[in-house]
Amino acid sequence: MGGNAWSENDVALDASDLFHAFKRHAALRGLSFQVAKNSIHGFVGPNGAGKTTTLKIIATLLKPQGLSRITVFGRDVAREYREVRRDIGFMPDHFSMYKRMTVFEYLDFFAAAYGLGLKERDRVISDLLDLTDMAGRKDSLIRGLSRGMQQRVNLARVLVHDPKLLLLDEPASGLDPRARIELMEILRELRAMGKTIFISSHILSELAELCDSVTIIDAGKTKFTGKMNDLLALEREGSKSIYNLILAAPVEGLKEALTEKDGIQVEEVSEDESRMTIELDESKASQGDVFGALTKKKARVIEFRKGRKHLNQAFMDLTEAGVRS
Repeated sequence: MGGNAWSENDVALDASDLFHAFKRHAALRGLSFQVAKNSIHGFVGPNGAGKTTTLKIIATLLKPQGLSRITVFGRDVAREYREVRRDIGFMPDHFSMYKRMTVFEYLDFFAAAYGLGLKERDRVISDLLDLTDMAGRKDSLIRGLSRGMQQRVNLARVLVHDPKLLLLDEPASGLDPRARIELMEILRELRAMGKTIFISSHILSELAELCDSVTIIDAGKTKFTGKMNDLLALEREGSKSIYNLILAAPVEGLKEALTEKDGIQVEEVSEDESRMTIELDESKASQGDVFGALTKKKARVIEFRKGRKHLNQAFMDLTEAGVRS
């Protein structure tokens, strides 16, 4: 299932045996994970796996049940929820905004709600508008902004009280590719500023590039939690392995020779056919079978090494197929 090597002083979020049920349906069934300070942590799972329920518990909007225990920077979420709320900023997947306000008025309203004085509000809002690249739209009405711009304003709203932990539920949902890339750059900048970011998303390829660590859940249980590199290198019994092959020169008919053996699949071939990505089902074939085909075709090998799994493959290996409510 993976694991973490962080000391207690390095942990921002610590969840142990989380349980929560809605009537007879158990949404969480002993979920456990840790998030290191000053990191970006991905939280991944199929629809209905329990991601939003977990986020709401961390955000103090739901109470953990049973023997659940969860702390944010050492504070118990159930007993010290007022203090915890000062340390977190929560951006849900579906958010409503006061669309007849301007961008500045919207942020000023929330800054005042957190008790910031007039001069401090002006300074904080100016900094947040610069961070989110919305300074030029501060006098624009919310309703006239694109989805991507509204997402930036909503992120700025989450930051007005300078929280240490950001909880983001599907923050890139509905954004075009450019807006997604720009949002990810903002998140990297926030990490560089010392923020800890807990991000739930289905966009697995972006998480692989963005996150330091990841938790994969399914049916309310932890399937993996740990560093992203550990997940991508994870070997599971009966799973398929990826190998990268580099040749000194292309070899005619090599792809066909490799795939004659059941269990060997050529996934990608470079344009000049000197590089290949091979998927090996080690329950049916071995590295020896690959080298046998290479020798038979008199291929000159420069490199043959195990590659890292794509996050998508790790996700499919760790979760079960099926429709969830």
